[in-house]
Amino acid sequence: MPLVNAKEMLTKAKAGKYAVGQFNINNLEWTKAILLTAQENNSPVILGVSEGAGKYMCGYKTIVGMVNGMLEELNITVPVALHLDHGSYDGAKACIEAGFSSVMFDGSHYSIEENVEKTKELVGICEKLGLSLEAEVGSIGGEEDGVVGAGECADPDECKMIADLGITMLAAGIGNIHGKYPENWAGLSFETLDAIQQKTGDMPLVLHGGTGIPADMIQRAISLGVSKINVNTECQLSFAEATRKYIEDGKDLAGKGFDPRKLLAPGFEAIKATVKEKMELFGSIDKA
Repeated sequence: MPLVNAKEMLTKAKAGKYAVGQFNINNLEWTKAILLTAQENNSPVILGVSEGAGKYMCGYKTIVGMVNGMLEELNITVPVALHLDHGSYDGAKACIEAGFSSVMFDGSHYSIEENVEKTKELVGICEKLGLSLEAEVGSIGGEEDGVVGAGECADPDECKMIADLGITMLAAGIGNIHGKYPENWAGLSFETLDAIQQKTGDMPLVLHGGTGIPADMIQRAISLGVSKINVNTECQLSFAEATRKYIEDGKDLAGKGFDPRKLLAPGFEAIKATVKEKMELFGSIDKA
């Protein structure tokens, strides 16, 4: 099945009170693990690519070629969107040109006027090409590939201004952060989320920084309109833990255990397990 934009899967998720996971990819193993898990669990999925990961993987065209090749070779039949995560204005245009099916323009660090202006232009481009577009209001806390946010709560009126431009989905800061959550984290602001949903209606809302948010908070966020949840750090941690155990157990020194296909296999399986766990929590299994 060819790449799809994220509109239909997220519209269904919002109506069905579940969420689709965006799992960031960092290399071939990551991509293959996520696609196979989605297929095995009959779940729609969004592959997220940060600009930093895009450079690491040799550019956006390389990524599009790799993902399209895997969809065919692995016989993937569930809906898959390839999505730029926290994209700059220029990054979004580059991914559109390279063949991504979905992009995010993160204009949250601009004034609301400039955010509106740039988002509006990208809406026109994406509508013409049949791509989905995510925009952001109120920065997400923590750091992701050099994009730093303080974790502020978005203004619901500004959210409505951006939503009304014709975007597909809206990321709004509700106290969430990227990476590991500190012990003194105050939790998600459900009051803000509720106010945003009331202003934006049927618009699918996006929760960034899905790693480490307690399950009950995730489920409450979904009940208040969150239809897309981003996960990256948790897959990285599980991959690292499994790889560390393999080496600490000396398995890389036994036979041809140093072969990268063997060395990376435990991490690959750990990503699959993490992704399945998240799909169960988000409620997307058998929703393809």
